[in-house]
Amino acid sequence: MDTMTLWHMTGWGFAALAFAALLVGFSKTAVSGANTVSLAIFAAVLPARASTGVLLPVLIAGDVLAVLTYRRHAHWPTLWRLFPAVAAGVVVGTLFLVWADDAVVRTSIGAILLLMAAVTVWRRRTADADREPEPVTGRAGRAGRVKARSYGVLGGFTTMVANAGGPVMSLYLLSAGFRKLGFLGTSAFFFLIVNVSKLPFSAGLGLIDGRSLLLDAALAVFVVPGALLGKWAVTRINQRPFEQLVIAATVVGGVQLLLH
Repeated sequence: MDTMTLWHMTGWGFAALAFAALLVGFSKTAVSGANTVSLAIFAAVLPARASTGVLLPVLIAGDVLAVLTYRRHAHWPTLWRLFPAVAAGVVVGTLFLVWADDAVVRTSIGAILLLMAAVTVWRRRTADADREPEPVTGRAGRAGRVKARSYGVLGGFTTMVANAGGPVMSLYLLSAGFRKLGFLGTSAFFFLIVNVSKLPFSAGLGLIDGRSLLLDAALAVFVVPGALLGKWAVTRINQRPFEQLVIAATVVGGVQLLLH
């Protein structure tokens, strides 16, 4: 029995997932946050609750490629500042998934997608303002610690429930003054560590099993060309029009999930 039969999936459904996997690779090495579109595709093709477990190993494959590409540019003090709060958010998200059924998860993913689209729009507008971001080096003050904890908890919750922590962390890293390579290197290590730490939680919830891993094995090969395309495009891409398309696609996906 092949993977498509196991998941009762059409050829078009698998093609959509393959495109989503390619977009994961691209987002990890070029435009962080673009994989919110992948999230919407996975949740539309697969049962919403199961889609989070299938998507997680695909994201980890993209994280590994991103770390190999940008490993020299990570800022570890920022990562250590975030991890405790993120761990708390992951625990809260796990408890939510214990309680929530597929319909609640689908609605929650749709709402989170719309929230993340709004956050991304707000992030872009504030980034255009003439104000200095906080420095990425040195000791964080009380306001900086509170900010890191707030973003960390929200990022941990959204990444556990919907694998949608990207826009939250993008907002935090940009507000902290990271430039392109430092941003990509720090976020690469952040999501690799966080996503790997989520594996036992997802397996314990029954979201990852032999059937899901078989589908992941078929989809992982599409992550590689996406990552290579992202590495090639990162210095050439005009990011603003692409982000506008990502936001529009995210909104459409979120509304589709809410109305399903």
